[in-house]
Amino acid sequence: MADGTESARTESAGAPAGGAPPGGGPAPSPEDAYLERRTLRRGSAGPLLLTGLGVAYVVSGDFSGWNFGLAEGGFGGLAIAALLMGLMYACMVFALAELAAILPTAGGGYGFARRALGPWGGFLTGTAILIEYVLAPAAISIFIGDYVESLGLFGLESGWPVYLACFVIFIGIHLWGVGEALRFSLVVTAIAVAALLVFAVGALTDFDAGSLNDIPADHSSFGSSSWLPFGLLGIWSSFPFGMWFFLGVEGVPLAAEETRDPARTLPKAMAWSMGILLLLALLTFLAATGARGPSAVQDAGNPLVEALQPDGKATVLSRIVNYAGLAGLVASFFSLIFAGSRQLFALSRAGYLPRFLSLTSSRKAPFLGLLVPGAIGFTLAAWTGDGARMLNTAVFGATISYALMSLSHIVLRRREPGLERPYRTPGSTVTSSLAFVLACSALVATFLVDKDAAFIALGVYAVALAYFAFYSRHRLVAAAPEEEFAALAEAEAELSRD
Repeated sequence: MADGTESARTESAGAPAGGAPPGGGPAPSPEDAYLERRTLRRGSAGPLLLTGLGVAYVVSGDFSGWNFGLAEGGFGGLAIAALLMGLMYACMVFALAELAAILPTAGGGYGFARRALGPWGGFLTGTAILIEYVLAPAAISIFIGDYVESLGLFGLESGWPVYLACFVIFIGIHLWGVGEALRFSLVVTAIAVAALLVFAVGALTDFDAGSLNDIPADHSSFGSSSWLPFGLLGIWSSFPFGMWFFLGVEGVPLAAEETRDPARTLPKAMAWSMGILLLLALLTFLAATGARGPSAVQDAGNPLVEALQPDGKATVLSRIVNYAGLAGLVASFFSLIFAGSRQLFALSRAGYLPRFLSLTSSRKAPFLGLLVPGAIGFTLAAWTGDGARMLNTAVFGATISYALMSLSHIVLRRREPGLERPYRTPGSTVTSSLAFVLACSALVATFLVDKDAAFIALGVYAVALAYFAFYSRHRLVAAAPEEEFAALAEAEAELSRD
């Protein structure tokens, strides 16, 4: 096949010898034998579990992280940034819903880009997604440790034993099975969402619109005012923090192969997830900043608790929200592990990464796809202890994938207008073009916030690209679903030319 794609004959050692299986039927082909050892559990997830998964990816960002954008843009700057990033995610989710209905496989964004942009585009997109989903859980494990220590749970201090416990316990649940994992995630997410609603009700009783512009204006910044204390550039610098209200929701299509009726279920679940996240972002942002003012929460590790404690003393409500914040972190940590394992599984199954990483267990869980990223994430967490830097690096990878996935939608709409589309994006390419422009703007904004994190991500990218350029692109697996989908497009293009 073109682009160095080959069949999976070298992986069929487990096929029965002599050309026939014990039952006397025909022997499985090498491709079938290869894929049989790399099969996920079908039909485990419905609309409710997938909606919960989409919210779980993100919910920890409502409890902390977004507030640091107040120091970059003030209330007005972060509000505009969050609005624009919410628009970007909404547009991208509508575009991805169409793509996921066309190609419902575990490859997600990599599969979409593979068909639209070729093997290089597929690898660039998949690697960017993988950077996001390996580094984000590592960062969140550090935040979980900080919460455990601050709450005085079992007398534990934040450190590698807590990080290790997180990875061991929650990867263990994933190894048990996807249905059990998603149900656990749904329960923990429901607790976190309920607490956010309770927080909003409590904090909005102290809402004071007059305190929203209490950060002093920097008059040396162009366009500065009481509402935009750091001027127009402050809006742009706040983009990465506005993303924290939505970062990760794009991972829902990664569950496609484990979904019942994915062409119908995925678009519905993605739309519901995005709607819930938009509502939570609005309530959380207004309630937290309006209760005590942006200056009181801009540097807080736990801004919601800070907003509920005007005199610094804990209340019943602040304690509830504090414990719920831990639940939110657990929900995001748990679901991001799922997303990372599925992206690694798909890239490995297709030969972009070492093939053995896509082997599945008797319970149809990609055990190496869970264990290897988990080991890397734990090592990074224990070694650096810098959760903020790892999250900023993850955001950099995310913005690259957003731009490429949005571009994939544009290319497929124009190149293959007749492709069967069970779901169609409202607004067509206008929607995905807006997502593309905003994603590129967010990518540049990461250099304004943490250029070291951006260059770390670029370094990882360079190593991965070298591996692909010199080795794996010549050993792709033609039988992988995403590769077959792309090969079909190439064959149809050749026929049309003839």
